Amino acid sequence: MGKRVSLTQYLVEQQRMHGHIPGQLRLLIEVVARACKRIAISVNKGALGDVLGSAGTENVQGEVQKKLDVICNEVLIEANEWGGHLAAMASEEMDGIYLVPNRFPQGEYLLLFDPLDGSSNIDVNVSIGTIFSVLKKPEGHTGVSEGDFLQPGHQQAAAGYCIYGPQTTLVLTVGDGVAMFTLDREQGSWVLTQDGVKIPEDTKEFAINMSNMRHWAPPVKRYIDECLAGKEGPRGKDFNMRWVASMVADVHRILTRGGIFMYPWDKREPEKPGKLRLMYEANPMGFIVEQAGGAATNGLQRVLDLQPGKLHERVSVILGSKNEVERVTSYHVDAAG
Repeated sequence: MGKRVSLTQYLVEQQRMHGHIPGQLRLLIEVVARACKRIAISVNKGALGDVLGSAGTENVQGEVQKKLDVICNEVLIEANEWGGHLAAMASEEMDGIYLVPNRFPQGEYLLLFDPLDGSSNIDVNVSIGTIFSVLKKPEGHTGVSEGDFLQPGHQQAAAGYCIYGPQTTLVLTVGDGVAMFTLDREQGSWVLTQDGVKIPEDTKEFAINMSNMRHWAPPVKRYIDECLAGKEGPRGKDFNMRWVASMVADVHRILTRGGIFMYPWDKREPEKPGKLRLMYEANPMGFIVEQAGGAATNGLQRVLDLQPGKLHERVSVILGSKNEVERVTSYHVDAAG
């Protein structure tokens, strides 16, 4: 077995040898990774740690919060507020931004996170995860406002997610490809287990909630109908369907072996452009997928080019193997034309 490379060593080499990340960003990523280790412990304890079930509260989205949603949100805030690398944070679980308290030094970065993605799977012991995105605070601004966070995804300095599954895995990009780290539970350290992750351009696997088929727009239904037609259909090949209902799990599968993930607009709530959050889910996952050679669109535009209008903005998401994403996007463009 070759020499084990830790997350810290990987980040130091990115900083020192490649010049990809400043020191403050390296420290920020390390703190987030430590927070994810703490979350992993709570997730692993499950019922033994009294963390299952509802917290009896609602978040800003009007969704009932699970106990672990609240715990994970607090862990990420407490871990990051005092280190001096952040100016403010934003979370899917909080209405507005969280300013770093005045008693702590102020940094130059902004952190956004979905503390626990896939909450509906907590109580049934299916993989869930934490998603995070890092932005640079705009220069020349005194203080921090919500508007400072409203940057298009291509301006992200780093993005990643941690998936709490049979293995606890941290997936990270700093804009120079994608690396995966596995948590060595005995040593308590993140170990590099895959670098230069690449998503195959073609696939025979799609992930979508089929129960919503009757509500889809025609371009999405056209694409899925072609997949379901199999070898006898226009695609000339059989497709498999996978759907975990946990974005981190579905995206992790795509990073590992290819595929396309779709959470499109549908007519149940036609006034909403989609279900997923642009800032906390679509942007970080889109950045990771693109860095692995895949693509991410909202059906018409590249996700990372979308200009956010508000902190909790929703968006339609189509991401994964490049050629499949481009096909679905072309169907939307044709329909719009």
